[in-house]
Amino acid sequence: MAQKDDDIQKIKEIIEIMEKNGLVEVEIKHGDDKIFLKRHVPQPPAPAVAMMHRPESLVSPLNTVIPESLPATATPSAAPKQENLEEIKSPIVGTLYAKPSPDSEPYVEIGTHVEPQMVLCIIEAMKVMNEIKAENSGTIAEVLVTNGQAVEYGQVIFRIKPD
Repeated sequence: MAQKDDDIQKIKEIIEIMEKNGLVEVEIKHGDDKIFLKRHVPQPPAPAVAMMHRPESLVSPLNTVIPESLPATATPSAAPKQENLEEIKSPIVGTLYAKPSPDSEPYVEIGTHVEPQMVLCIIEAMKVMNEIKAENSGTIAEVLVTNGQAVEYGQVIFRIKPD
């Protein structure tokens, strides 16, 4: 019986060593004797997956009534379209910066006259700052993005009225 008590004591010591060292499995061979211990370690809960919700699902729709007294030009779709505007599109996916630094003026604004190779904005992609330059001379007619906005490949970011 003393041998059995010694064996149980040794097994308890091995279990303590496993717990102290964070071991899950231990296999010990000594001559013809072999012992294999495996303990169950509770798994921490899986990290919550961040789910992107469409804004429509987060905000209840508002019942907005537009008074009939407003002119038709108040709606964006009724805004007059200027003909012969050259579109400047984003050549890459990234974050658009309209200013060289947070406390400086934007590179261009509506009404700014631009020349070929003039920097219009910077698009950061993979920690690389890419200057977006005008191809032709003209005047900025529309700025379709804001500073710090994410832009997609091919997204129109400026419209220029050529000279």
